[in-house]
Amino acid sequence: MAVRVGCCGWAVKGGKRAYFQKFDSIEIQSTFYRLPRLSTARKWREDAPENFEFCVKAWQIITHDPRHWRRLDSSKIRNQDRYGLLKVTKENLGAWKEMKDICLELGARVCLFQTPPSFGFSRENYSRVLEFFSSIGDNRDFHIAWEPRGSWRNHPREIREICDSTGIIHASDPFRIEPLDESEIGYLRLHGIGGREVNYSYEYKDEDLEKLLDFIRSLRESGKSRIYVFFNNMSMARDAERFKSLLREKFLE
Repeated sequence: MAVRVGCCGWAVKGGKRAYFQKFDSIEIQSTFYRLPRLSTARKWREDAPENFEFCVKAWQIITHDPRHWRRLDSSKIRNQDRYGLLKVTKENLGAWKEMKDICLELGARVCLFQTPPSFGFSRENYSRVLEFFSSIGDNRDFHIAWEPRGSWRNHPREIREICDSTGIIHASDPFRIEPLDESEIGYLRLHGIGGREVNYSYEYKDEDLEKLLDFIRSLRESGKSRIYVFFNNMSMARDAERFKSLLREKFLE
């Protein structure tokens, strides 16, 4: 079983080169706000070590309501009501095509779709999620992961149904909800302990990392063959390094 540990973003002082020296994988965050040029993505791939693995966070105009788009000049985007919240429209699927091209240029292993708390569980949203991921399900070049926020956590059966039907990965923070998919890939995002959805100021304690290690053992026993662990708190680089050390000590890397 392979376990890849990294951060959500280039969270190491010294930039990409320093990051490459410490970690062998990353979840790119900047793609959520706006997409880089294909040439930029190509350079990231060329600059990275051969065994380095990229995962990327899907563009916000696909997953979020236009009223909540951030760090984006949206004045040139027409028909904004046809974007976001996993709508199966020509516009939203066109944005996905652009996102997919970036993933292919990077040789990405996983593209993560994070839906906001405002897009909580309802029968309508259930149908929309199912339709959207079914519509892009012909992708064979990388895996698709979905991190549902909000009231979805109270509906594990429906999350499992969507994952089983579409073949996507359920991305989760294991301190809040365990993965509910049957994929061979595990995708964990650690947002800090406490709070409703996130607690970015939280620094993981040694006992927390031991619990995380136990959880990874249980995923291995359940049949997961590859697990990504991405820290997404203010001390993410330090916590990720500590967890990598723990993995080495326990012979899991």
